[in-house]
Amino acid sequence: MENYIVSARKYRPSTFESVIGQQALTTTLKNAIASGKLAHAYLFCGPRGVGKTTCARIFAKTINCQHPTSDGEACNQCESCQAFNEQRSYNIFELDAASNNSVEGIRSLIEEVRIPPQIGKYKVYIIDEVHMLSTAAFNAFLKTLEEPPRHAVFILATTEKQKLLPTILSRCQIYDFNRISVQDIVNHLQRVADKEGVKVEPEALMVIAQKADGGMRDALSIFDQVVSFTRGNITYQAVIDNLNVLDYEYYFKLTDMFLSGQITDALLLFNSILQKGFDGNHFITGLASHFRDLLVSKDESTLPLLEVSDSVRRRYSDQAGRCATQFLFRGMKICNDCDLNYRISKNKRLLVELTLIECAQLGFDTDSVSGGQGLTTQIKPIFQPTAQAKSSTSKQAPKAVASHSASQPVKPSVHHSPFPEKDKSELQTPVVDISSMQVSIRPEHHQKIEQKSSTHESALPVQSEEEQNESFTLSDLDLAWRSFAAQLPREQKANSRKMMGIHPTLSDPINFEVSVDNDMAAESLQELAGQIETFMHAKLHNSHVKMHIRVAEVKEQHRVFTGPEKLRMMMEKNPYLKELKDTLGLELA
Repeated sequence: MENYIVSARKYRPSTFESVIGQQALTTTLKNAIASGKLAHAYLFCGPRGVGKTTCARIFAKTINCQHPTSDGEACNQCESCQAFNEQRSYNIFELDAASNNSVEGIRSLIEEVRIPPQIGKYKVYIIDEVHMLSTAAFNAFLKTLEEPPRHAVFILATTEKQKLLPTILSRCQIYDFNRISVQDIVNHLQRVADKEGVKVEPEALMVIAQKADGGMRDALSIFDQVVSFTRGNITYQAVIDNLNVLDYEYYFKLTDMFLSGQITDALLLFNSILQKGFDGNHFITGLASHFRDLLVSKDESTLPLLEVSDSVRRRYSDQAGRCATQFLFRGMKICNDCDLNYRISKNKRLLVELTLIECAQLGFDTDSVSGGQGLTTQIKPIFQPTAQAKSSTSKQAPKAVASHSASQPVKPSVHHSPFPEKDKSELQTPVVDISSMQVSIRPEHHQKIEQKSSTHESALPVQSEEEQNESFTLSDLDLAWRSFAAQLPREQKANSRKMMGIHPTLSDPINFEVSVDNDMAAESLQELAGQIETFMHAKLHNSHVKMHIRVAEVKEQHRVFTGPEKLRMMMEKNPYLKELKDTLGLELA
């Protein structure tokens, strides 16, 4: 039985011209070879399966070719090219950094680099997955990578450039490989299918290319898998069955259900999708992508962004004409929110079903210009109408009564109330002064101030025009003082806290004194003196109240004692406490 070679190896590019999707990089490499301006170290980075190692091999083969072509390609006729094609070349070395990531492996490599090549000009070292090297191995490799021998060229390949040390990056020429486009993958798969004698449908190749996610190696591996499944006749249905891909037919049907408001059918369709083994998160991301493709299809200039076959593109264009732009915007937003909340949701199926209900409830009747279609059915409201809605409904009741007398001519009439008219002043709601009832749960001295201030409810009372001279007590003064502190704005929060800790004292019937700890507190309080006195005049009903600020002396200031000081003072007052402490061996925590 003949040995089978997978398509990824059989159709691996052997020249720069045959590399798919990396024209800019291959052109740069060919020009460097043609001009003889070769660097001593290169870094090829990019996603998997885009041609990094393949380009490194072609580059190593070409720079050692004895008779290169005019366009910078290898001749494939000289001894060096034949040795490379037969995999017996001693000038090209490939190392896997994942399995040779120790310092010893790098040291042996450094020793080998010193030996010049026997055939050709250069010894090329291709180190794949170079980000797997340890930090010690990188440090041991730095000097050789910076100043290698004339005959040595290093090509490093990696899928994770961010893991490399900056000292490595600065010593290399960096080439970033791009993901291969869907159309390029489809064209290459079509050429492979023609050479292998495989019948394929364009839609089937499109699904394979999208599943490969920009990697040609993945696309060829999937192609071989589907060929084995279909025995050489690849159809769209066979591909989605074999790869377990959610068919876009579901999304077309689901969007039609949304446009007609068929919520029940949408939920049943989602249930059938779950029964086939598809994940809810995969389904909702596919629905968001379908809305995106519909939005792209609404404009001719954005149609190239739609990576589907021509027949499917026409279906997208037809359905996009029946969808309003606002419907697609809101649908993508709802699906994106569901995708973000899917992982943290405890009832994932309910979350997706609520999303489908929201999409089916999207109302876009106002967007008639863009071809939007309104909903034909809506879910009935769950809650009962409010009292206001009921009253508005009852106002429309006389119209139903009037319909019985449709045969009689309708005459304008004036509504007369059966009750005698009253003066508007009599219809006003009576106001009861609760303070006149003399009922309170507060102490008497608090009641007195509240009754006095019942007509002064503003945040900062204004002094009355008439001069007042009512007497007040120390409790009244303290309560008024705290009331002023409590009504200070947020910007005066520090002053409010200070005032809450101060208790004013009465010097005489109209003068009170406030004692503070330092000059800074006195200055802050002095700035509020005018407002405080105005507030006191209105709150205490006395126009002669005056405030005096005094900085307390050191002996007046109360110091906060520490725990040991408190214990020492208590033991001085009660000697038995010291005896208890010594007997039990207690210590203050």
